[in-house]
Amino acid sequence: MTIGIKALTFETIIGLLEHERNVPQRIVVDCKIDYHYENSFINYAEVAELIKSTMQEGRFELIEEALESLHKTLKTHFPAIEKLKIKIEKPDILPACRVSATLKRKFKEN
Repeated sequence: MTIGIKALTFETIIGLLEHERNVPQRIVVDCKIDYHYENSFINYAEVAELIKSTMQEGRFELIEEALESLHKTLKTHFPAIEKLKIKIEKPDILPACRVSATLKRKFKEN
C-alpha cells in the first residue's frame, strides 16, 4: 500500500541565516510512504500533523537535519513503514528558483 501527501504547506523556522532564525518562512513538504497493509492502516492525517509539528517544534537550521528527524519520527510512530520518501522545499528563499532536499529510505521487512 502507498500513501502520499503532496504540497503540505505551512510556515516554520528553518535555515542558517539570521532572518531565517527569526521569521517563519513557507515550506512545502511531499511525503510518500509504502507499507504492508494488513488489517491496519497508516492515517495520512496523522502523518501530515506529525510532519508539521515536528518541523515547527524542531526549528531546524538545515533541511537535511529536518529530513533526518522526520525519518526517525515517522518510523517510530508508524513502524509498518517499509519505504519512505520525504521532500522539503523552500519556495521563497531565492528569487529565481525553488530549492529542496529529498530523503529516501528503505527499511528491512518488519
